[in-house]
Amino acid sequence: MREFDLVVVGAGIAGASLAWQVAGRRTVLLLEAESQPGYHTTGRSAAMFMESYGPPWVRALTRASRAFYEAPPAGFGNAPLLAPRGALYLASPGQEALLDAMRTELAPSCPRLERLDAAATLACVPCLRPEQVHAALLDPDARDIDVHALHQGYLRGMRARSGELRTDARVTAARHDGRRWVLQLGNGDAVQTRTIVNAAGAWADEFAALCGAAPVGLVPCRRSAFTFKGPEGVDIARWPAVAGVDEGWYFKPDAGRLLGSPANADPTVPHDVRPEELDIAIGIDRIETVTTLTIRRPESTWAGLRSFVRDGELVIGADGRCPGFFWLAAQGGYGIQTAAGASALAAALLCGDPLPDTLARQAIDPTALAPQRLR
Repeated sequence: MREFDLVVVGAGIAGASLAWQVAGRRTVLLLEAESQPGYHTTGRSAAMFMESYGPPWVRALTRASRAFYEAPPAGFGNAPLLAPRGALYLASPGQEALLDAMRTELAPSCPRLERLDAAATLACVPCLRPEQVHAALLDPDARDIDVHALHQGYLRGMRARSGELRTDARVTAARHDGRRWVLQLGNGDAVQTRTIVNAAGAWADEFAALCGAAPVGLVPCRRSAFTFKGPEGVDIARWPAVAGVDEGWYFKPDAGRLLGSPANADPTVPHDVRPEELDIAIGIDRIETVTTLTIRRPESTWAGLRSFVRDGELVIGADGRCPGFFWLAAQGGYGIQTAAGASALAAALLCGDPLPDTLARQAIDPTALAPQRLR
């Protein structure tokens, strides 16, 4: 039976980024229950990097990730990870207070945040209906992020550092013998490790229970999305991502077409989630209400799970009550944009290192993200 310093359960963006961080310094095994890494949430992301998106610690981890995404290490990949996009938050008449509150909240961490009047908003996104536009906030620093390139860069780099990936490797049993964990896999294999990292996404609480760890109150939530054609003869490539200030819808250019969503977060259970027809219909109605876009038939539809704990922040840290059990979970809808910072934090905690400068400059407080805060 092989022994590893670290076994990371879940090969989505959280597990892959941490395995990359630690491989070469520790022996690492990355386990994925599915036949391919990133099958669930990572592969169904809207692919944005937005320092204006998420609760406070999420935004701090996102800021801490920017330098890596702008200039990844040599050999990490062949294409840029970020591309210009921008994000516009639209306030319709009657939503003035929401716009003001958002501006107050975001301004300290988004120095180039700009308030646009109705005319400037319409000039930026000409498909908006004038009667639906009061004003908007524009975050010019929001970017598209190449999720596939990022995820594959981490997996490829982990292997180059002698880390191992096993797919179709669901953990079916786990026991701690007082010194190490023994994990039984569904294919009959078993491995040993000093430390388990729970990066199981929507299944993180279920995996914790398998290991005898208390849950953190993780709630998987369904988010549905769809793609559709843009208006005939209109260049949509430079439009920003556009979202309602009430977080009730969004749309953005995506590979020559538009991607839309009702921005729903419907509580459910961990499973291979599928889009609900009602979600798609609601998203289409909301987008058509505020724009002149006509969505006769979506070209594609899908859904993903965004998993949250009660304060909306990530869960990163040693369990405290379960020996050798470490949490890297509850990424919500922010796992891609925070992956570099979150994995750097997890690696520092696991290896006993000081926080990297990228985290220290954001005054990251590890206790604010630790699982103990939820118990």
